[in-house]
Amino acid sequence: LTITEQMLLLIIWRLKNEAYGVNIRDLVCEYTGKDVAFGTLYNNMDQLLKKGYAISYKGEPTSIRGGKAKVYYEITSKGIEALEAARALQEKLWDGISDPSILRK
Repeated sequence: LTITEQMLLLIIWRLKNEAYGVNIRDLVCEYTGKDVAFGTLYNNMDQLLKKGYAISYKGEPTSIRGGKAKVYYEITSKGIEALEAARALQEKLWDGISDPSILRK
């Protein structure tokens, strides 16, 4: 998993049944401090879907959205396994480094 894929999967997991484009983008912006275009977000989401790490489904159409339905995302068991493997790798890589500021010297 790339860092971006990890971030998106964790945000989907965190948002649970409220994981749709606007909410996902808002959290990406909040966590990274960067403005993320919807096109970039949806390209990354498409990659997660293609890899089987997430699924998407449509909600009910709403009048607020001009009769359009929101597209929701859900992490799959394959996505959870990939996140767990990525976390284990990160922990292994960081093991023994007690003071990360040492890396700046």
